Amino acid sequence: MEKSYELNFEAPSFLKRIKGMLSVDFYRIFHTPLFYIFLCIAAIIPAMILGTMGAEGGEALYTNAWNIIAANKPLYVIESIGDYANMNMVFIFGGIMVSIFIGSDYRSGYVKQLFTTHAKKQDYMISKTITCAFSMACMCITYLLGGIAGALFAGNLSFEVDVFSLACAIIGKMIMSIGWAALYTFINVILRKFFGISIALSFFFGTGILIIGVAGIFEAIGIPSVLLNAFLYGSSVFACLDCGIFPLLSVLICLAVSVAWAMIYIVLGTTILSKSDVY
Repeated sequence: MEKSYELNFEAPSFLKRIKGMLSVDFYRIFHTPLFYIFLCIAAIIPAMILGTMGAEGGEALYTNAWNIIAANKPLYVIESIGDYANMNMVFIFGGIMVSIFIGSDYRSGYVKQLFTTHAKKQDYMISKTITCAFSMACMCITYLLGGIAGALFAGNLSFEVDVFSLACAIIGKMIMSIGWAALYTFINVILRKFFGISIALSFFFGTGILIIGVAGIFEAIGIPSVLLNAFLYGSSVFACLDCGIFPLLSVLICLAVSVAWAMIYIVLGTTILSKSDVY
């Protein structure tokens, strides 16, 4: 009597796959100089802006130290350079970091090795989005520390602020890292063979020029600019030092918008990867 043997190769669960990819991506993040270089850049930018204000002949962009973190009110159209120079700048340099990080996957052959072992495309998009969102959130923290150090060095700025509103603004901008990371991952996936273009496009979107332009049109024809909160840069702007009676509302809007756009970009990126040559 012959015995029959059945081989059962059960596919790893979704959580197990994601956990494995995240462990690899976080290991790569923490063991590459790129991550720490951009953390330093994020800290130096506000420190340099506020620090030079204390120097002789330095132009005072702010009277309140916390404006380097967020504007006093939602400003969809820039009234001055001081309104633009706040924590939203993290999303510009964060885009460059994501481009370099993902670009190294293709240049090193990591992606080819990864997908040869039957890794799912959606897992790649999700893992990269989470890892890069974490990196940009860390940049927000070092930006905050650099801003405080620069304000103390300037010595002529007020630190008066509603602490709860400030906390909500900071948390809101950190949450926006999720949506921005998904956008940059998507851009670099579809432009994986054009590294220079992917960096330039990430920088362009990070500046929020498109939203600023649309806001100008909205303002001209009388449409409320608050509708732009449905978009990434709009919600980033909405996280300000005075966003109304319920500051926590800005955090909830940032969370809803960021997660919604992250899901959209992950689905789009997965679809493109599944229907094209990923190498």
